[in-house]
Amino acid sequence: METEEFLPIVLDAQAGCREAFGELVRQFETTVYAIALRRLRNQAEAAELTQDVFVQAMRKLDQLREPERFPGWLKRITIRLAINRAVRRPPVTPQDPEILVAIDSETCTPLDELMTGERADQLWGGLKRLRSLDRQTLVAFYFEGQSLIEMSDRFRSPVGTIKRRLHTARIRLREELAHLQPV
Repeated sequence: METEEFLPIVLDAQAGCREAFGELVRQFETTVYAIALRRLRNQAEAAELTQDVFVQAMRKLDQLREPERFPGWLKRITIRLAINRAVRRPPVTPQDPEILVAIDSETCTPLDELMTGERADQLWGGLKRLRSLDRQTLVAFYFEGQSLIEMSDRFRSPVGTIKRRLHTARIRLREELAHLQPV
């Protein structure tokens, strides 16, 4: 879709026109759903995430400084929410018949659960050994699900600085965890 086609609609939506935002939903809903489905591999979750994306987009539309970048901005929201949903997804309960079909023959043993818990403990231990700013940056992005813009506001730093901090903090965390034995 050409920028000239959606840019006036984005500007109208930013000015508070609900019909314009509805038109943006109609134009981009299929794309958002496709991205969500590719990430989550579940139609029901992808449909629910699609709704969540547009709710968040509606709330944050006034923060979009470059309206011509609306499609990429919307894609980033979709990817971030999909990652958050996948990370926070509750464990699968084998009581649901449709899930029983999808479960691999391997089952989770108490040893597997213990190892998963140990990995989480190692991760949190590594986070605790980081400098406060590195830890806060990683926690805000990965555990609290904050966007770069939200983090920029929270830490009173430009988005570029937040990106650099995330990159540096990931490297430092990797170094903290490198000495550990694989679990």
